[in-house]
Amino acid sequence: MSHLAIIWHSRTGAARALSEALEEGALRAGEEGGVRRIRARDVTAEDILEAGAYVFVCPENLAGMTGEMKEMFDQAYYPVLGRIEGRGYATVIAAGSDGHGAQAQIERIATGWRLKRVAERMIVNLGAQTSEEILALKTVPQASLAAAREMGEALTTGLAMGVF
Repeated sequence: MSHLAIIWHSRTGAARALSEALEEGALRAGEEGGVRRIRARDVTAEDILEAGAYVFVCPENLAGMTGEMKEMFDQAYYPVLGRIEGRGYATVIAAGSDGHGAQAQIERIATGWRLKRVAERMIVNLGAQTSEEILALKTVPQASLAAAREMGEALTTGLAMGVF
């Protein structure tokens, strides 16, 4: 129960880039084994039970989290319910304009699991509004990647120190 689990899904590359930046920051913070980045479709209940804290990273699609991220929660929710209470979590959402719908969905699930938020919500607004922009591969601004690295480093450090 000592590592940070970065659970991610990406359609056009933005959430993947943000999850990679989180991992880079976490690795910069510390010891080997302090972080594990897992694509949402590969997550098992055991992965969630073994982690000490979580970052959920996904794009917002049609005002909600992506289907792959929702499926991960659907598969893992009941097997870990009552077994991870009090662990820390954070969220990073890649959005075309808003991101609050996906954020709210994940927060409701985290509330059910009795997780505690340990970092400010991060919504990276990429401004994609047309079909072409929405479907195109994304480039995340360097400032957002730097903020994700800082978050990964802070979460791993906090976890190692027993802050959460």
